[in-house]
Amino acid sequence: MSEKLPDISFIIAAYNAAETLDKAIGGALAQTDVTVEVIVADDCSSDATRAVAAAYGGNVRLIALEKNGGPSAARNAAIDAARGRWLATLDADDTIEPDRLKRMIARAEAAGAQIAVDNMRVIRADGTAPETMFSPAALATTPELTLANFIRSNALFRNEHNFGYLKPVFERAFIERHGLRFDENLRIGEDYLFLASAMALGATCVFKPEPGYNYHIREGSISRVLRLDHIEAMMEGDRRFLARHSLDASATDAQKFRARSLRQAHAFLELVESIKRRSLSGAIRAAWRDPLAVAHLRMPIAVRFNRMTAALRGAAAQNTEITVTGGASRSRKG
Repeated sequence: MSEKLPDISFIIAAYNAAETLDKAIGGALAQTDVTVEVIVADDCSSDATRAVAAAYGGNVRLIALEKNGGPSAARNAAIDAARGRWLATLDADDTIEPDRLKRMIARAEAAGAQIAVDNMRVIRADGTAPETMFSPAALATTPELTLANFIRSNALFRNEHNFGYLKPVFERAFIERHGLRFDENLRIGEDYLFLASAMALGATCVFKPEPGYNYHIREGSISRVLRLDHIEAMMEGDRRFLARHSLDASATDAQKFRARSLRQAHAFLELVESIKRRSLSGAIRAAWRDPLAVAHLRMPIAVRFNRMTAALRGAAAQNTEITVTGGASRSRKG
């Protein structure tokens, strides 16, 4: 008799996460009415991360990477080892509600969808009251999120919701059928590109408005400052995305909108770096390439930061369901 496959494989990429990993794994194992396996891919941690994962045994498996490759490489190693019908990424410093996967799988299967996403609860270490990541207005005005809408929401320097923060659940058969993996050239924005690629390949994604994923913000959590090389890597990732997929007119327009925002962010960071170096010629060149880069200097730093993380602001989610469709593009392998 063949072994019954688990309903869900949790994919946890971990790096120096010994202090938080136990709660993440505990939340995954506490899921109700579904069978689970947890795969922890340790990206060469220097703390006790591997020991924490290895102590569980059973349906918690540890993959110890031989060299540090970033979150995408760790997730890909975990996906390669996964056996579940569904795949769910879970950050090593986050937690989830006990009924999250039951609700999301039921929603996806009822709609015949390959992806399900839900709202997220933002929990800060300073003890302030938790809040949902996406506001009722953001959900109410998006009854159906197409690939074009998803791409457009992932533009930088925009004071609007950003669906790139979503933590989807994917049908593993769909992922394997298309050989979809995280872009290992990216260390920032890799989640966005993975979901966009799945939608571009024709996946349908349904939205559960209730928050089931707890996004924890601790002191030092936002440790990565957006740098020029990050923007350049995202631009290159988008070029690879466009080389693989043929987009319809609306998705193409959205991609152009996102590309403009990346160029604008690049020019702004160049301008800031030139000012720091007291390079007048460099500042002039950056301003000439994109005059809006100068406009961003007039905004307080906090405002600029909030615009780039606007998805972290929101009120209670509405109890309405949103369908995300990937039919806005036609796949082209290349």
